[in-house]
Amino acid sequence: MIFGSRDDGSAGGHGYRHLLVKSFQGVQTITMNRPEKRNALCPLLMEELVTALDQAAECECGVVVLTGAGSAFCAGLDMDNLATMHAQTREEARKDSERMAGLLLAIYRFPKPILAAVNGPAIAGGMALATLCDFTYATPDSRFAYTEVRLGYIPAIVATFLMRQMGEKRTRELLLSGRILKAEEAQRMGLVTRVVPTNELHAEVTALAQTLRMNSPQAMTTVKQLLTRHDAERLEAEIEAAIEANAEQHSSEDFREGVRAFFEHRKADWPSRRAAV
Repeated sequence: MIFGSRDDGSAGGHGYRHLLVKSFQGVQTITMNRPEKRNALCPLLMEELVTALDQAAECECGVVVLTGAGSAFCAGLDMDNLATMHAQTREEARKDSERMAGLLLAIYRFPKPILAAVNGPAIAGGMALATLCDFTYATPDSRFAYTEVRLGYIPAIVATFLMRQMGEKRTRELLLSGRILKAEEAQRMGLVTRVVPTNELHAEVTALAQTLRMNSPQAMTTVKQLLTRHDAERLEAEIEAAIEANAEQHSSEDFREGVRAFFEHRKADWPSRRAAV
């Protein structure tokens, strides 16, 4: 699903491999464009998203829309990349975690209104991208989940944001269970702004974007700055701790087993459970 009509994918000298960037009537749409991978997050896609957001912050657009090509919004980390993570050095693992943290912070601190048009599953890191936007519109068949624990991994960085969005009790439930939420339940939890029919997603998001464009850009930016600065020092400390926790988990036996089990299409036999017996 592409919003807008003018292709700015090479604006500012930046060509994108995994993004489509369109501008139309003051709205810039950033589309993750790996439909064959369900828009899974590889290192290049994450870097391109940060670059596109940086450019959008400086361009003349008033609103940004983030969406995915094909039938998914974003399936989380690319499993091809995940499969090699257990062999990383601690420095490499930390760099991967810093990349994800940088992307999530870029969305959280983005100075203009940013809307997520969720056109399908938004899983793990994909759920974070969708729900960190100022407004999250989703179709009824969209699904949301933080499934990291099923792979022996931990959603450490997203936890810092989810606690602020939902409180500790619901954060514990979602991150420990790894269960999948339907769009309506995600809306009841406050993670989704509106659930709209699939064939109306484009029109509804476009209408909201144009309504926002009528507001004072300076006032909206100031509101966002006030909200993000409210707890900035604590957030920085929590993200640093989360990056360290992620880097540590990369070398865990449970993570190695979780990835092996995924690719072998079997249930994981967790080493930590055997050790406890």
